[in-house]
Amino acid sequence: MPATLHEYRKYLDPAVLARLTGLELRARHLVEGFVSGMHRSPYRGHSVEFAEHRKYCQGDDLRHLDWRVLARTDKHYVKQYDQETNLQLTFVVDCSASMSFRSPDSPLSKREYATALAAALAYLALRQSDAVGLAVFDDRVTRFVRHSNQPTHWKAIVAELEHAPTARTTRLRHALDEIAEQLERRHVIVLISDLFDEPDEILHGLRHLRYRRHEPIVYHVLDHAELTFPFQELTRFEGLEEGGHLLTQARAVRDGYLAELNAFIDDVRRRCRQQRVDYALFDTREPLDRALSVFLATRGDRTR
Repeated sequence: MPATLHEYRKYLDPAVLARLTGLELRARHLVEGFVSGMHRSPYRGHSVEFAEHRKYCQGDDLRHLDWRVLARTDKHYVKQYDQETNLQLTFVVDCSASMSFRSPDSPLSKREYATALAAALAYLALRQSDAVGLAVFDDRVTRFVRHSNQPTHWKAIVAELEHAPTARTTRLRHALDEIAEQLERRHVIVLISDLFDEPDEILHGLRHLRYRRHEPIVYHVLDHAELTFPFQELTRFEGLEEGGHLLTQARAVRDGYLAELNAFIDDVRRRCRQQRVDYALFDTREPLDRALSVFLATRGDRTR
């Protein structure tokens, strides 16, 4: 794998390269240690790291018999181990119209933040020979990049993220249903979206992924202004997907808006926890390297 993004310069738009180069250098330093070995096979084998004992059964390989336990208890147990395995990783990135929003205080739009997030993690995954694929969606999956663990596959992922068209509406359930049925092997599904959909629809899609034995991870990306509502004066709000526009005194609606938003975030987080789905909220003004390091450290602790 090339050491930096500079070796891909000829494949990238200069603006995208400038945005991702600094990100990759920071993110690689902070998260590479966490990513390495963070995923393990759900299957048992006889290599890598000891997991547990089980009773000996006729036909088991005697090389794996625990002779110390036998000497101490006069009982026959064999050792089982966790096997490290290459990951099948699929990034599912929202390209609906609401993802194009960027407030003046945010360095990146939600779409750009999601692109940088997916590109950085794809880069790190490919460095450890994991197979990476990409699905881009709005109300359905509009583009799909096949899985590969080849180092040069990174440029295809980034090019698709950069050039995927922005569409109108978000329909998470339809997109996740399509992905759940399309992927045959067990995958880790990284959903990157502002989740502007009904919680029941989101939950249905996550359940379908779980039913198909995939492991979903939810990256909830929101603009800093969406999280803090800094508006004070008479303001015109434009609906990027639906709803037209609203002209209102911002101070009068701020408390109600923040209450609804926090209730929505808490509801999504709770539903993810019920489905054993990792959830992380990202503020587009927050440095991406810090957010990634905290989240990947948490996942590393869970999988050890």
